[in-house]
Amino acid sequence: MPSQIHPYAVLLRPIITEKSTVLTAQDKYVFSVDPRANKAQIKEAVEIAFNVRVANVNTMNMKGKPRRFGRRVTKQPDWKKAVVTLVPGDTIELFEGI
Repeated sequence: MPSQIHPYAVLLRPIITEKSTVLTAQDKYVFSVDPRANKAQIKEAVEIAFNVRVANVNTMNMKGKPRRFGRRVTKQPDWKKAVVTLVPGDTIELFEGI
């Protein structure tokens, strides 16, 4: 049985990129989420945090990129990204005006 994560701990931060701002016109919002969270937990967390209705959740595991510190090459940690589609008419105010 998967461990239960508190809904406010599921969403780590919004992803604000050129592509994600284009997706907001289609009622899609992008978040960095806890790697242990599943789609149902992500849906519940977005609905509670922003008081909206979620129609669909797509997730993907992102591999960490290599970074250089002088001669040493290290790897950024792996992370999980979620693209949340809202019911038409609902918006998240956090992303407005960006």
